[in-house]
Amino acid sequence: MTDAVIDSWRTTLPCTRAEAEAIDAGAVALDAVLMTTEEVEDDREHWRLDAFTENEPDAGMIAALRALVPSAAGVEPVVEPLTAQDWVTLSQAGLEPIREGRFVVHTSAHPIAPPTGGRAFLIDAGQAFGTGHHATTAGCLAMLDGLADRRFANAIDVGTGTGLLAFAVRHLWPEARVMATDIDAKAIDVTAENMAANQVGAIDLVVADGALADPITAGAPYDLVIANILAGPLVSMAPELAAIADANATVILAGLLETQRSQVVAAFEACGCCLEAVDRRGDWTILRLTAGAVRYVPTTPPDPKGRDGWALDL
Repeated sequence: MTDAVIDSWRTTLPCTRAEAEAIDAGAVALDAVLMTTEEVEDDREHWRLDAFTENEPDAGMIAALRALVPSAAGVEPVVEPLTAQDWVTLSQAGLEPIREGRFVVHTSAHPIAPPTGGRAFLIDAGQAFGTGHHATTAGCLAMLDGLADRRFANAIDVGTGTGLLAFAVRHLWPEARVMATDIDAKAIDVTAENMAANQVGAIDLVVADGALADPITAGAPYDLVIANILAGPLVSMAPELAAIADANATVILAGLLETQRSQVVAAFEACGCCLEAVDRRGDWTILRLTAGAVRYVPTTPPDPKGRDGWALDL
């Protein structure tokens, strides 16, 4: 009998909800896919951190994971190899379909038909954020659904992850030009695969660090700008995002905690934007702003190398 091939490894440690939220909200520089899960419903103390790696974790990786979850001090991590039933399948096994307005998002393990007049998207869990199951992504879907009566001609999804939000834009405004960008080339590959799986077409895919890459500025200005990333990058990228937005453009921001709302809003108000709507989902907040009546032009072009590194939420 042939031994099963080990595809990857999973390391598990207990954590608290506060630690899980800090992991979800922060850019963690580890060569691992991190996933936090509520173990006991509405219990702040019983959460779990799973770290998926291609190779067996060494002492350095274990120490780095322990540093993320101080409450697990003294707890021995569970390290297990994964074979054909790899970490992608395991991570999506418990992801039930979600419904936001006319949209349904599901994995291969839980197929579901869309509502009448709606649209279902197949988005399997993988190495890019945006399955729709995180409050920020679901909230962005709801925000877009609420804008269905408006007209947009040129939209961009910065930090697209799986491409889900760009797909929703393409469904709502089939005549619009749509661009989806990400700092991670792997995320753009995932988006292309999801486009094919969902038969979504006519989306320009761009690998870019920030919003000032040539393909992005060449397509500006955009009358719909979406950025579901992290609070720190949103603040530092505010001049970039405002610079590619058309006058009176709609700007949707997510990936921030409610406690971070004021600093994000202040950064965009300084660039001429005005807060129009807020959707709070637990500790997470989704913002809708309107760009100024005059297109914003920074007096000093933002320096991409001066920004904090930004990454997609898990």
